[in-house]
Amino acid sequence: MRKFQNPVLPGFYPDPSAIRVGEDYYLVTSSFEFFPGVPIFHSKDLVNWRQIGHVLDRPSQLNLDAIAPSRGIWAPTLRYHNGIYYMITTFVDNDKECHNFYVTATDPAGSWSDPVWLEDAPGIDPSLFFDEDGKVYYTGNRFPPDGQLYPKHMDIWLQELDLTSGKLIGPKTSIWQGALKVAHAQEGPHLYKIGNWYYLLIAEGGTGHTHAITIARSESVAGPYEGYKGNPILTHRHLGRSYPIVNVGHGELIETQHGDWWMLCLASRPYGGYFRNLGRETFLVPVVWEREWPVVNPGKGILEQEALAPNLPETPWPQLPARDDFDQPELSPIWNFLRTPRGDFWSLTEKPGSLRLKLKPDSIASDSNPSFVGRRQQHMNFRAETTMKFAPEQTGDVAGIVLLQNADFQFRAEYGSYNGITEIRLTERRQGEETVLAASPFSGNSLEWKAEALGQSYSFFWREAGTHNWLPLGGEADGTLLSTDKAGGFTGAYMGMYAASTSAGRAHYADFDWFSYEPISD
Repeated sequence: MRKFQNPVLPGFYPDPSAIRVGEDYYLVTSSFEFFPGVPIFHSKDLVNWRQIGHVLDRPSQLNLDAIAPSRGIWAPTLRYHNGIYYMITTFVDNDKECHNFYVTATDPAGSWSDPVWLEDAPGIDPSLFFDEDGKVYYTGNRFPPDGQLYPKHMDIWLQELDLTSGKLIGPKTSIWQGALKVAHAQEGPHLYKIGNWYYLLIAEGGTGHTHAITIARSESVAGPYEGYKGNPILTHRHLGRSYPIVNVGHGELIETQHGDWWMLCLASRPYGGYFRNLGRETFLVPVVWEREWPVVNPGKGILEQEALAPNLPETPWPQLPARDDFDQPELSPIWNFLRTPRGDFWSLTEKPGSLRLKLKPDSIASDSNPSFVGRRQQHMNFRAETTMKFAPEQTGDVAGIVLLQNADFQFRAEYGSYNGITEIRLTERRQGEETVLAASPFSGNSLEWKAEALGQSYSFFWREAGTHNWLPLGGEADGTLLSTDKAGGFTGAYMGMYAASTSAGRAHYADFDWFSYEPISD
């Protein structure tokens, strides 16, 4: 029988929410401070996913100006009803205020509407439920109305939503506060009607090692909800920190057109110790029903790296080429900006066949909108290369490649002018403090970069364009710098191209002819 490999979406794709429309499956994930926001994927078999765009791809939908790392867009939920697709999510501001909104579309590939902001909708992780009587309900989490009984004690609440006015109406109802009081941070509610029961699936235990998925049910949408005695229905917290898949949680139940059930959820793969450079990824696991309760991966109860595939026709998509030659009219959806792009700082047309990045004073080491175009690290072992045409004109002009977890934890391989001297540098930024790991004189205007990772050993190389031998830039660097376990936050490692200057208003730029990324076999 056919098998598949987990994760089905490798790299930083957390908080999956998925739906089936006929024989097509669509999935969205969180995007935090990256723009465009909320990547959306299409599948025919639940295993092979193709990105078809982003839900929030216009500045009018998503203002991420000055948003701190790991704030921004959290935990979207995707739903479909009567020909309309709905995506509802939380925008988390720098002061940790939570603003909930939804957008709609008739085609999941877009375009999506501007946001409908919901008033008096506290908490995070909103979801929508369309009941059989035509009513629509909002669920989310909040501080318990009677106060928290223990740290991170949260309340799952429900309220009717009037789609005509875009307003919550009627009373707010507390419907569940989780399976176990020791499993704090009740969040990520998804409500379903299956048979005669309303099922409430939530995440508990926080997003770290004790993450878990629990479930409750009720004969009425407003409760009371009965927690399953077999909770949690999925967790890996009991398997220890040396297990290859950890912090399992935030799930979504989905039924195939043949009546089989599956769950998509997040988890991480630590390597080189308990270090999770790849962030939280999307995994797939089978579900069966016993006595009207779900059993996840019967007989095993855990996520597996390899498992039997769903009973659906295998439908792989054409693989994206390892190398992007920037010869299309638009950037591939694999590419992102840090925060909402402001100003005309990038172009695919000014030099056809190249990505042009104009130098901006916004630093990659700040919570601004730098001249940066990046993509996710998706493999423990990888090789990334690019070629760059750039000649620094004055002190402070730099361009190159960056591997980053956030503004304070990153590696930069850059060519620039430093106090009147032009050279190649490898800079490590750790907890906001910078160390030049290596430097080499150079005065040309065309060079190539290479970054390689074998586990947590990261290496950087450069060579003048037209030459054959790669020159090492320093020795092996400690890649654990790029893990959330050192840098904090909720995202995964990114890499990409950038350009910067200490002076504003100049027309200087760097041209990147291509960028390639490919896994290296173990």
